[in-house]
Amino acid sequence: CASGGARMQEGSLSLMQMAKISSASYNYQSNKKLFYVSILTSPTTGGVTASFGMLGDIIIAEPNAY
Repeated sequence: CASGGARMQEGSLSLMQMAKISSASYNYQSNKKLFYVSILTSPTTGGVTASFGMLGDIIIAEPNAY
């Protein structure tokens, strides 16, 4: 995952998409018993990190990918 983040200028709808994607990913992963590896590359910002970036069973990150 690499993201500049969802900006407020894009509207509240874009901010809500992170929650929808995270929920759908979690449900799919749980129902199908899938193994999820999350790879965080620089720059990865707070929106991705706080949502689907941290849902992985294994999380791998580059230096400075916060």
